[in-house]
Amino acid sequence: MCGIAGFIDTRGKTSTVPLSETVRQMAAELTHRGPDDSGEWYDDEQRIALGHRRLAILDLSSAGHQPMTSASGRFVIAYNGEVYNFAELRAELADVGLTFRGHSDTEVILEAISTWGLEKTLPRLIGMFAIALWDKERCELSLVRDRLGIKPLYWGYLDGSLIFASELKAFRPYPGWHPTLNRDAIAAYLRHNYIPTPHCIYQGVHKLQPGCYLTFAVGREPEIHHYWDFRDIAARAVADRRPIEAEEAEQTLDELLRDAVSKRMVADVPLGALLSGGVDSSLVTALMQAQSNRPIKSFSIGFAEAEYDEAPYARKIAAHLGTDHTELYVEPGHALDIIPKIPQWYDEPFADSSQIPTYLVCELTRKHVTVALSGDGGDELFAGYNRYTLGAQIWHRTQFFPEFLRKAVGTNLRRIQESSFDKLAKLLPSSRRPTLFGHKVHKLADGLLRPDSDAMYRQLVTHWRDPNGIVIGASEPQGHLWNPDYQKTIPEFTERMQFLDTLTYLPDDILTKVDRASMAVSLEARVPLIDHRVVEFAWQLPLHLKIHRGRSKILLRRVLDRYVPREMTDRPKMGFGVPIDLWLRDSLRDWAESLLDERRLREQGLLDPAPIREKWRAHLAGENWAYPLWDVLMLQAWLDHYHP
Repeated sequence: MCGIAGFIDTRGKTSTVPLSETVRQMAAELTHRGPDDSGEWYDDEQRIALGHRRLAILDLSSAGHQPMTSASGRFVIAYNGEVYNFAELRAELADVGLTFRGHSDTEVILEAISTWGLEKTLPRLIGMFAIALWDKERCELSLVRDRLGIKPLYWGYLDGSLIFASELKAFRPYPGWHPTLNRDAIAAYLRHNYIPTPHCIYQGVHKLQPGCYLTFAVGREPEIHHYWDFRDIAARAVADRRPIEAEEAEQTLDELLRDAVSKRMVADVPLGALLSGGVDSSLVTALMQAQSNRPIKSFSIGFAEAEYDEAPYARKIAAHLGTDHTELYVEPGHALDIIPKIPQWYDEPFADSSQIPTYLVCELTRKHVTVALSGDGGDELFAGYNRYTLGAQIWHRTQFFPEFLRKAVGTNLRRIQESSFDKLAKLLPSSRRPTLFGHKVHKLADGLLRPDSDAMYRQLVTHWRDPNGIVIGASEPQGHLWNPDYQKTIPEFTERMQFLDTLTYLPDDILTKVDRASMAVSLEARVPLIDHRVVEFAWQLPLHLKIHRGRSKILLRRVLDRYVPREMTDRPKMGFGVPIDLWLRDSLRDWAESLLDERRLREQGLLDPAPIREKWRAHLAGENWAYPLWDVLMLQAWLDHYHP
């Protein structure tokens, strides 16, 4: 894994500083992404520079050094990621007479582009990547992001110049960089707990959309093109869906996943698996072990609070599979110690509190290996989230009720305290007991107050209902979640929730969280469940192979049954969280109070203190407003770090 940065300076912004020095400083901000090597390439005449930081995974020799120039001399590449089918592509290129200097996937990508062109090469790549490519002949820069948005790529078109980087912190050494907060993006952040693509915390800066490439040349505006569009993939799959027997689907998925996992086990450094004990990570670990001739290394963390502790489940899975398992029970003090560091890892405000355990398990894992496979993406593809089952069931059963009746039910459910629902859940067997049951019931109750299914979904994923009323002077941008066309292309409500989550929540929350947490400790995380071939196959499946009678991930569980006894994984989804709600009333109370101080908020002039203070008082009184409060706290901590 690596970090990239660079620019085309069309206005002489860097004229007082050598191009090489500017891009070296930009890349140095990404040292955590690539501690093993660094490199720069620049052209004074064209005023372009590419910088690279390398985490060496394949071909550890100098033959893998970047930026790399093609054998023809025409193309220069700076690349972050892994292309897993590079050996097959290399063989094809060798058949037409190409020879290679080393054994890296970078060289294969570069020579493929030199031979076939960028547009024909991108659809052939299987992997995760962010690419910067300079074409000397056309004097054109291309920026590329992988299909699902696994690897990040920011770009800004500032005063006629274009700058880019894997992380925003690399923009800071660029001469003349004076960022301005984007209040509209902050409003979107307060709804989602992340800033949705293509928006950014700063005006004039964007995240490149997944499955896209951008081209730029002096005298032209940047142009963005799709080479793979998930919206079209899903819409075509739904429209052309054919019948398939469960046995055939199970066998096909098993073969696809075995190949996806096998390809991601290729590395010249030690690798392992992040194992939570849930369906997704257990399946990835099982497929790794099934294709290894020695015990693979697996890693998990545990917590003293039973409702957050998955370590015992992971331990049983590891023992059954015969992995070389390492676990760590996290002391509350250790988890709390990392909270001040979160803003510097994420660059933008980011408030998924599972960022804490994700970092902790990555920190543990990096002490033993350099590459780890994770099970992220299975929930979106195979309908694993509770909202896909409970939310859809409630909507389907109440959609024909008069709106006033739905609102009455939702209002009455809201009046019952979350703690009462939690006590009710304890009457269920532990194997069927949902976590945070009261909080989830309240979210569903809020959804019943909405006029249609899409509005209900928005409510289910919303933290602050009226972000424009919180951020002074903001107008929240309305993206995919408000697009009425999706009701036509993806008419079934559960599938539409999956679709919208894959467009938004997966790249902007889940994959962002994993990328920054793993890169903070120089660990490469690979995600085989969202190999684009698996994604395309999953969307061809009928919904009953994903959800049936309230049971989720039907087909994924059937594949897992081939490797792990069902009783080991047959339990409610826990998520991967920490007791933020309790910590805010205890260990984190003083820290939170200082960040939520009314005078501070008022003098800052960014947020309206009244609704924030109201929720803070209610939380301290026993209600659970941890999620929206965590959004504000992470924003305030970010401002303290970058804009004190």
